[in-house]
Amino acid sequence: MNALIFTVLALFGFSHLSAQQPVWQPSPGHTQIPIWPGAVPDAQPVTGPETAITREKDHLVAGKPWTYLERVSLPTMTVYSPTGKNTGAAVVVFPGGGYEVLAIDLEGTEVCDWLTSKGITCVLLKYRVPFSGPHWEEKCNCQVIPKAPLALQDAQRTIGLVRLHAAEWHIDPHKLGVLGFSAGGHLVAATSVHFDKRLYSEIDAADKQSCRPDFAVALYPGHLAVKEGSLALNPDIATHITAQTPPTFLLQNENDNVDSIWDSLTYYVGLKKAGVPVEFHSYAEGGHAFGLRRTKDPATAWPQLVETWLKTIGMISE
Repeated sequence: MNALIFTVLALFGFSHLSAQQPVWQPSPGHTQIPIWPGAVPDAQPVTGPETAITREKDHLVAGKPWTYLERVSLPTMTVYSPTGKNTGAAVVVFPGGGYEVLAIDLEGTEVCDWLTSKGITCVLLKYRVPFSGPHWEEKCNCQVIPKAPLALQDAQRTIGLVRLHAAEWHIDPHKLGVLGFSAGGHLVAATSVHFDKRLYSEIDAADKQSCRPDFAVALYPGHLAVKEGSLALNPDIATHITAQTPPTFLLQNENDNVDSIWDSLTYYVGLKKAGVPVEFHSYAEGGHAFGLRRTKDPATAWPQLVETWLKTIGMISE
């Protein structure tokens, strides 16, 4: 786990070396929508305002800067409509960031640009961080599970909201999936198995909608394996996998020094045991946190693999 701590510090620390913006806003023509109409459930104190930090000179990805968000206490969703033909499919996107920050463009808006170009509605979730899901704490050199699953609450709520507004947003409510990276990949697994009941008190009609995704895409997911070298799956996920868990696409690099190949392997085995359709792509090289940015590594061609898979499972047409 020392490699994990180092990488998180390297990727998300030293903010004084990067450009800071007080508030993140989506591109013109798109509006953030608060997902909670009143008080946010299980709200936790956050020290300081939400801030967007852009890595302009160090830790570039594919030679380009990227932006992450700190201290998100008021979660929002932003709807990106298809730019051409509308397939009726929709995807809720969970950026990664170790449940500490959100890589909002690298693993968020850039994903929406790709999805909308393929006729798929993208809903970008800005979920609560930090400490909103399983995360590594250096002071105890251990993984910590929060008392309340804040990010999962935000994800469940968002899926219900999208289904409630499906007709308005020209979405087929039976073709609604989730896609996430790293910690967001863990959130994909969590939403895939925790859909029988809300993990917060119902508020309105959105919470009467199903929060089960129809398909799931987890890219270099974390927080799934109990330990490296073992196929033991995190009990909070393992004990809830059933045949009703949605069809899943997994992608992982073996030289990822943040989220181990064992995270994906354990989840793959758990899904297979339950009879859940799953497609798993593993590559020797490619590292971690590359989003959609193409490099020399073959894993970065994953969007084409996902498109083919979505056609195979009947979510989009040929």
